[in-house]
Amino acid sequence: MEGTGYDGPMVRPYFLAGGRSRPARADLEMITLVVSVTDEIRERVSPEHAEIVRICARPCSVAEVSALTNLPLMVVKVLLSDLIDRGYLIHRSPPATEIPSQELLQAVLDGIRRL
Repeated sequence: MEGTGYDGPMVRPYFLAGGRSRPARADLEMITLVVSVTDEIRERVSPEHAEIVRICARPCSVAEVSALTNLPLMVVKVLLSDLIDRGYLIHRSPPATEIPSQELLQAVLDGIRRL
């Protein structure tokens, strides 16, 4: 698109999410931590899926993944859900009674600011 400062191709978010508007998993919150269990992708996946596996080589919150991929939060949740179901990622949400650490809260805040 000329004059917008955007040089990449425009792809609608619902296309990236395979036409889905909600993730299959209901347990992915903004502060849920996700981490790759492998860096070897055994099947054909989208570039966005592959990028998320690479990003999650270290534990990241869902909000951080959204910020680092520059994708909407709901799209990221759908893609993360796919990768968890395929066995590429694991996730952990803090129990409702557990108070998140200052580091985690700061990481989520930093991720949100990047959105």
